[in-house]
Amino acid sequence: MLSGLFWLLSLGAWAQADSLLRQADRLLSYRAYGRAIDLYSQLLTEPGLTSMQRTAAQSNLAYAYRQAGDGVKAETAYREALASTASPDPQQLLLYAQTLASNGKFAEAQQQYERYLQIKATTPTRPGLSTTPNTQAGTPIGKKDATKYRLEYLALNTPNEEFSPAYYGDGLVYVAGKKGGAAIETMGSGGGAGYLDLFYVPNRSALGVADITTTDGTITKPAPDRNKRNGGMGRQIGGDAYTRPTANDSRTVGTFDAGIRISDGLGYDRRSETSKDLAKRFSESLNTRYHEGPASFTHDGSRIIFTRNNFNEGRSSKSTEGVNKLKLYTAQQQNGEWVDTEELPFNSDQYSVGHPTLSADDQLLFFSSDMPGGFGGTDLYVSRYVNGKWSRPTNLGNVINTKGNELFPFVDDAGNIYFASDGHRGLGGLDIFYATLTGTTVTGVDHLDAPINSTQDDFGLITNSARQSGYLSSNRRNGSDDIFRFVRESSLYGCRDLTLRLYDTQTDQPLDSVFVDVRVKGEGRADQQLVTDHDGQLRLCLEANNDFTFRSSRDGYISSMVGFSTRYLTDDQPSRLEIGLSKPTFVIDTLEATPLQPTINLNRSRVRGRVLGPNKQPIEGVLVTLKNECDGSSRSTTTGPDGKYIFEIAEGCDYTLSASKEKYGTNTNKIKRLPRKSKPKEVSADLPLLSVGDVFTLENIYYDLDRTSLRTDATRELEKLVATMRKYPSLIIEIRSHTDSRGDAAYNKQLSAARARSVANYIISKGIPARRVKSIGLGESQLVNNCTDGVICTEAEHQRNRRT
Repeated sequence: MLSGLFWLLSLGAWAQADSLLRQADRLLSYRAYGRAIDLYSQLLTEPGLTSMQRTAAQSNLAYAYRQAGDGVKAETAYREALASTASPDPQQLLLYAQTLASNGKFAEAQQQYERYLQIKATTPTRPGLSTTPNTQAGTPIGKKDATKYRLEYLALNTPNEEFSPAYYGDGLVYVAGKKGGAAIETMGSGGGAGYLDLFYVPNRSALGVADITTTDGTITKPAPDRNKRNGGMGRQIGGDAYTRPTANDSRTVGTFDAGIRISDGLGYDRRSETSKDLAKRFSESLNTRYHEGPASFTHDGSRIIFTRNNFNEGRSSKSTEGVNKLKLYTAQQQNGEWVDTEELPFNSDQYSVGHPTLSADDQLLFFSSDMPGGFGGTDLYVSRYVNGKWSRPTNLGNVINTKGNELFPFVDDAGNIYFASDGHRGLGGLDIFYATLTGTTVTGVDHLDAPINSTQDDFGLITNSARQSGYLSSNRRNGSDDIFRFVRESSLYGCRDLTLRLYDTQTDQPLDSVFVDVRVKGEGRADQQLVTDHDGQLRLCLEANNDFTFRSSRDGYISSMVGFSTRYLTDDQPSRLEIGLSKPTFVIDTLEATPLQPTINLNRSRVRGRVLGPNKQPIEGVLVTLKNECDGSSRSTTTGPDGKYIFEIAEGCDYTLSASKEKYGTNTNKIKRLPRKSKPKEVSADLPLLSVGDVFTLENIYYDLDRTSLRTDATRELEKLVATMRKYPSLIIEIRSHTDSRGDAAYNKQLSAARARSVANYIISKGIPARRVKSIGLGESQLVNNCTDGVICTEAEHQRNRRT
């Protein structure tokens, strides 16, 4: 039902605030906490916010401060958000209690936690609630459902340990053997088979799969011929799940841009009997009788940074407590050998450093250490490569580090950091977490969904920037560490990032203040109206697996309707949609020459006619002007009582003929050029003029009983009115709608007003400015027959009264 008129002015402030709120929510969903805080803070200074908008902004501002690690401001924001509502959300109370506790206010935190338990006990469970604050019904701002992954148990695993893989060339370098002691600190004197070494699979695409854990948790075996058909990789056609990420994610096994093929020149063959046969010791020059690994490589593959016990050049050292600590070493590849092994400058005999990972530009080194001054057992640190040297390490701070242990960091090419921790709340043991890095600043920590994490130890994850696929380590099977491959089979988020750009089709310039009605196809979904910014843009986050329509309208432009679907989209790349709006064409009739009567003999061609009103009566005093389009010259005449005009015209030129008078519209026509050197012809045309107060009955604008929506037969009639309004740019119309006598008179007055508005909306959608259209509802006050209250009439007789 199109009963809603374009309440443009009254909705402007609300829509602008709503648009800003959605932009802030979108930034929050993508963990851009700093920018989200700025927008929410700006919003809360706006005087026109509704109570719902203000509560939503305050709640999400508090959440953003908490994720950004600013506990003091988060506490203030939570207190204000909870004070503004009589029915606090239990989840908000829980987050407030946790924030108070982290700020050291334990007594107050306990009170809020008890309040949370009381409210939670009386609140019915609602399915499908997001764990991220969601302020806009129907528009998710974060994960709607858990991200779905397929997990593959690799055939290279043995009863011993295999863990902490690293990308290198086309293959994987990982740690294997028998480990003892803690992950970051190694006890004992070393030697023998009881220690860990670096192993290498030159072609990770050839890795076989022992079994698969599907997204619903079912464990299945791969198809019998799967490994043969795909070279042991177990890849579905088009999946490209296991290569290093490329820009277009092709089905070609990826390589580093300037990488070194380790299998060429280092003696590694590519026998494919089993995945275990593919694995070789990585380098005899790096592997010693002590622990080696994990490792990381520069992106060109020329340098390695790896973990090893305090052992170099044949000598080992211990701390003052008699412990052989871990250190980081680096080596350069030269002619197929790893040479010039040396310690990094921040190593120490008194504490351990290990688990290295490099940033995309190789300028930042992240690692784990239990050096003094941290927050707990082991923390994550970063060192910068400056003037050929690694700088003094900096602790990444208490957003990421806890009183527990943070280990096994990995930084992808987009600057996201993954790490394992037993200090953040997880499913059990070590869990894998994710955070966004801005330089070396951590702006939020999130727990990854199962089956990435389990109730056992999960760590050592590596992946691409979109987390489409990768590898991780876990002891969830038999207690020993194994390597799994994962493939994401759903979107990372429950919504699709879409930017709309509205522009003028003639000038290609952006259009601000365009109203965009967003409609979700499906039951129970309400329309939403947004407004473009000064760049003509709108940024939305659309629910996955849905169909949408965007109806765009702006005063003086023809409305546009465009569809968009988020079905079958599994990537997380933002989308962009451009919608052009065009101004209506000014209608000018073209007058054709007519054959002369035999009795008329002309020396020159001419145009003649009369100016008439709606009643076909001639109009006196009309200024009729003829413009020659060849030279721009004009001639004018004023009609007499007979309303006649006459001009001579030259062959070979176009002309524009216009008739105008005060309190009348202007009628403009084109005269098509006559062929040069043709016999004289006559162009004859009577010019109609509309005056102020003229009334026209629109035929067939009828409505079904108690309905306001336009029928198909009505829109055909309205197209004629639209054409007339385009022809007369100064024409302003008043639309009058009526009802039959049935029903309450006051209700009929409202119903007729809604019917008039539906006609007005249709006309405006065709590009007629809203200021030229006025609508009025007269209810049952002007019946065209005797079908008044109490009189029995046929449906056809009542239909005559339901008119515009």
